[in-house]
Amino acid sequence: MRHRSLPGVRGRVRPLTLLGDPVLRAPGAEVTAFGPELAALVEDMFATMYAARGVGLAAHQVGEPLRVFVFDCEDDEGVRHLGHLVNPRLVARDGVSVRGPEGCLSLPGLEAATPRYDRTVLEGRTVTGEPLRVEGTGWFARCLQHEYDHLGGELYVDRVRGWRHRRVMRQAARAGWADR
Repeated sequence: MRHRSLPGVRGRVRPLTLLGDPVLRAPGAEVTAFGPELAALVEDMFATMYAARGVGLAAHQVGEPLRVFVFDCEDDEGVRHLGHLVNPRLVARDGVSVRGPEGCLSLPGLEAATPRYDRTVLEGRTVTGEPLRVEGTGWFARCLQHEYDHLGGELYVDRVRGWRHRRVMRQAARAGWADR
């Protein structure tokens, strides 16, 4: 039996961009070159995500405003979903809207109850340009929506309203990393 290596093993851990960095608010550029540079970026993203103990990471979060994200996330049934998407487009986001805890590696240590739909379908490409369709439910759907939002320059805190939004933004302003 042949074993594949885990993504990120050959990658390097990159510094994370944090709230306040303009790259997080920039719309991601479409990827046009499917070659070794893109493959290296995806490997670095996996390495960075694992080092930060995350379940998803968008290219914006390592300073690259490109339409690429990686994930290693379970759904509500405990099924592991491991992969990446290049140039994803949203096909469906539906079902029940559920408010649940959400955090972000670009806002370390913070969390807010964020509404997300419990089903998501995205279509995109692999690093080699092959078509790919990813469907997620429950927690995995939340992960997909979160990372997809990054590609448009949005953060989960943009979906939080009222006192929850004010609270998480006050916490961000007081966070030790906010001074960087």
